[in-house]
Amino acid sequence: MNTNQFNRAVIIGGSLSGLLTARILSGYFRQVIILERDPVEDRPEARKGQPQARHLHGLLATGLDVMTHYFPDLPGALVNHGAVVSDMADNMRWFSYGGYRRRFKMGIRAVQMSRPLLEHLIRQRVLALANVTLRDRVHVQRLLTTPNGQKITGVEIQNRVGERSTETIQANLTVDCTGRGSRSPQWLKELGYSPPEEKVVRVDVGYATRLYRRDPAHRSEWILITPEAPQETRFGGLFPIEGDRWICSMGGWAGDHCPIDDEGFLAYARSLPAPDVYNVIRRAEPLSDIVPHKFPFGRLRHYERLNKFPAGYLVLGDAISSFNPTYGQGMTAAALQAAELDDLLTQGENLDRLAPKFFKRAARVLTIPWRMAVGQDFKYPATTGPKPAGTDLLNRYVTRVHKATLHDEVVGRAFLKVMNLIASPRSLFHPRILWRVLFNHLSPVSNFDRSLINRAK
Repeated sequence: MNTNQFNRAVIIGGSLSGLLTARILSGYFRQVIILERDPVEDRPEARKGQPQARHLHGLLATGLDVMTHYFPDLPGALVNHGAVVSDMADNMRWFSYGGYRRRFKMGIRAVQMSRPLLEHLIRQRVLALANVTLRDRVHVQRLLTTPNGQKITGVEIQNRVGERSTETIQANLTVDCTGRGSRSPQWLKELGYSPPEEKVVRVDVGYATRLYRRDPAHRSEWILITPEAPQETRFGGLFPIEGDRWICSMGGWAGDHCPIDDEGFLAYARSLPAPDVYNVIRRAEPLSDIVPHKFPFGRLRHYERLNKFPAGYLVLGDAISSFNPTYGQGMTAAALQAAELDDLLTQGENLDRLAPKFFKRAARVLTIPWRMAVGQDFKYPATTGPKPAGTDLLNRYVTRVHKATLHDEVVGRAFLKVMNLIASPRSLFHPRILWRVLFNHLSPVSNFDRSLINRAK
C-alpha cells in the first residue's frame, strides 16, 4: 500500500462502516479524517445517532473474516474483553418451524458481543493509525464542488460545540457512511444531479431489548427462536455477551411489536413458539431498562444505475442499503463493500472514475442479502413494495429447507453457509441438497416438488 498516492480523504460518519472505510483509505491517503455528528468517548457506547446499537447484533462469519483480515488481533481482543466465540452450528439452540435445528460441529466461528464493544475495538485500532483522525460533534452542512459541479472537493462543516464555527475541509475523496439518514440523495439533487432510484419494502418490524446478568458457570449457548411465517410473527433472541450478561431482543413483523413494560416483556417471551428465552429471563436479574426499536421499511438505493455522478464522492454501507436488521446482515454487507473499495484502489483505479465501478461492485455485494431479506419478509401478506420475481416459489422451497435442517446435518450445513454469505443461495438447489430436502421428509411428493426436481435436472 502506498500512503503517498493521494493527499486527503474525508469520511462522513464514524460508526462501523465509516471506521472500516477509514482503515481501507489509510493505505492510500496521506491523511484520513472521520467526521462524526455525535460525541465519541474512548469506551464501548451506543450513541444517540445509533439507535440500533443497543440491540442484539449478529456478525456473520464472512463479516468476521473480512474484519479479521484488516485487524488480525480482533478475535483475540474480543475474547479478552469477554465476548463469546464458539462454533455456530454446535452452540446455537435455534427453534424454528416447529422444532430445534440439528446441532453439529461445523467450524464456522460465531462471536457474540455487544455492537458497542465491536465498534470500540475497531475504532481503537483505526485511530491508532498515524494518518487517521476523528473529529466528533461535527455537522456536515454541504458538499464542496468544482465550479462546474462535476467533482466533489470536500465538505463544509459546523462545529457543534463552543461558538459553532463553520469551516471547510478540502479532500480528494469524500465518502458518505452516515447510514439510513444519509443526505446524499438530497445533496445530489441540490447540485443538479438525479437522486438514485429507490426500492422500499415495508415490513413494520418492531422489537425491544433488555440486558440481564448471566451466570458465567452456565454453558454460554445462544438461543434463537424464529417464526414459521405467515402464521407466526414473533421472534426472540438471547445471546451471551461480554460482562457476563445476556442480551435479549424480542419482536415481530406486521405491527406485532414487543411491549416495553416488565409484565408485557415477560408475557411476550412466554408467547414465543418455544419457552427457552422465557425460561432464562424470568429468573435472571435485569441490568437495564427495556429499549424499543422500530424498523418500518428496508431500502435499497440504486447508485449503480445513475448515468451521472460527481467525481471524488462515494456512498457506502447503510447509506446505500439498509436491511431488515432481524437477519443480521448489515455489518457484514458494510465490510464486504469496504473490501471491494480496497480492491479497486489496489488496482490503481483513478479517483475520478472510481464511483461508477465501486457502485457496480457494491450492487453485486448487496444483491444476495437484499433478496434473502425481502424474500423472507414477503412471507407476510402485510409486506408491501417491489417483490422480486419468483419469490413465492422460492419461499415455498426455503420453507422445506428450514424443516429439513431440524434433522438433516447436510442440509443444515448448506443452509448455514448461505446464511453466513459463504455460499450462494443457488447451492441450496444443488441436486444433492434438493433431493434431501424434498425426499427426506414425511409428506408425499407434490406437484410443487416435482416442478423443482425438473428444474434441477
